Amino acid sequence: MAHQYAGILGPLAMFVTLVRGLAHGGSAQAVFWAAWLSLVVFAAAGYLVGWIAGRIVDEAVNRRITVELADRDSPPATTASPS
Repeated sequence: MAHQYAGILGPLAMFVTLVRGLAHGGSAQAVFWAAWLSLVVFAAAGYLVGWIAGRIVDEAVNRRITVELADRDSPPATTASPS
């Protein structure tokens, strides 16, 4: 999941920075430098966010499977009916 977030956020930030820089008439060197920097920063941020999200999902799934397996393995509770 981390690689997917990094692979989406980095290029998206680069594209937005390129479009913004070219639309505002920035010099090519400044625009490409800002775009490269935004690619690196947002890819790293996306990797971190994706890693955290992956850990949260993995822990939630693991907890749910553990609970379901424990419920399946435990004998059913019997209730005493008043006679």
